[in-house]
Amino acid sequence: MEGTNPVNKKLAAVLSSGAVLGLALTLTGCGDDSDDKLNSWAKTVCDDVQPQAKKIESANAAIQQQTSDNSKPEDVQKTDSKAFQDMSDAYKAMGNAVQKAGNPPVDGGDKTKSDAVRELKSISASYGDLKKQVDALDTKDQSKFADGLKGVAGELSKLSKSGNNALDKLQSGDVGKAMKKQKSCQSSSASASPAPSNA
Repeated sequence: MEGTNPVNKKLAAVLSSGAVLGLALTLTGCGDDSDDKLNSWAKTVCDDVQPQAKKIESANAAIQQQTSDNSKPEDVQKTDSKAFQDMSDAYKAMGNAVQKAGNPPVDGGDKTKSDAVRELKSISASYGDLKKQVDALDTKDQSKFADGLKGVAGELSKLSKSGNNALDKLQSGDVGKAMKKQKSCQSSSASASPAPSNA
């Protein structure tokens, strides 16, 4: 009988392969934009987003750690539930941070901001739904629990493949260059990069 271990490993693998959306906000490299207003806007966003990115990394790490062969369904459920709640809260806070920063001082800044906020709130809601799914799993029956986790992993995989067009747009052009200059948007880049897919 398949236990929960292979399934939670699948969940961890999906997370590490890039399902943790929005971590792209922790960008690497240096831009050369010199617009003070834009740099100020980028600093505000990056400073507010950084703690949330760390929260998402920690939640991801917690799921990764809960993959040992002797993990009990109750422990897996508790860990995954808290991780998804933390991710949901973090994406909501990211959306609030972008909203609070106002429109980036670029052409179409209003749409760029509102689209990114809407996308971040939508991702937050999706992780909230995953938490509810995990909470509803039957931990008394290991095979049912493993099947339920498979469903969660499937939803997570869909979430990772859904387009992040608004976030991509937020991080492109002059806005992206300004964000790349901010230390708080660079600091967790090493651990935030998705795992290489050429295994």
